[in-house]
Amino acid sequence: MPIKIDNIAVVILAAGLGTRMKSDKAKVLHAVLGQPMILYVVEVAQQIAANNIIVVVGHQAVKVREVVSKCASVTFAFQAQQLGTGHAVLCALPRIPAQCEHVVILCGDAPLITAKTIKQFLGDHLRRQRDISVLAVDIDNPTGYGRILTDTSNRFIGIVEEADATDEQKMIRVINSGIYCVQREFLSESLHKINTDNAQGELYLTDIIAVGRRERKKVGVLIAGEEAEFYGINSRQDLIAVEKLMRDRRGNKS
Repeated sequence: MPIKIDNIAVVILAAGLGTRMKSDKAKVLHAVLGQPMILYVVEVAQQIAANNIIVVVGHQAVKVREVVSKCASVTFAFQAQQLGTGHAVLCALPRIPAQCEHVVILCGDAPLITAKTIKQFLGDHLRRQRDISVLAVDIDNPTGYGRILTDTSNRFIGIVEEADATDEQKMIRVINSGIYCVQREFLSESLHKINTDNAQGELYLTDIIAVGRRERKKVGVLIAGEEAEFYGINSRQDLIAVEKLMRDRRGNKS
């Protein structure tokens, strides 16, 4: 199914401070090979949705707006308190253009993601006419990530976080990338049905999957991309590792 770019919006989550970076700078402003990491994600978003991009800002919102606005025409949504990924997308909802029927949600701290992978993911979502799709990846060491759960017929049934996983579930290598594609109407309805009844007291975006299954919506998963694409930057060590991968990627293209 061809992708109609005017029909797609991209929400980029970029509100966090990133305390493990040991810096007062907003996490997404830390540079990867001289460029703030958020700009790599914005570049990918532009290839998916042109200017239908909403960047959710919070920590150092003014500076993040300034940096992004110099390079792209996007809309900003402000998350005054970081109350979870679900809350961040809730803040973005009013900013999504009226004509957009599907919303891709990306992480501003994962600069290695490629437009090729997101286009493949979006195409699969549209072709299968899903209400919500999750992008997953098979990795060698899944420790710390939410695992993708399937039934005996290999149908996607949910995500279990590391802290809640059984020993058997911890053996699963297919993990949630944190990237989603959701039908806009369902996204709006489901975000208003989730709650903060969890250890962190936050609104988790993953909870909309349970809403979808409960309401018999079309929920599915695509395993795609290379492991390195989904590396999120949470520490100085992560930043060094991603810079090396980015340098290797550029070297392979030369």
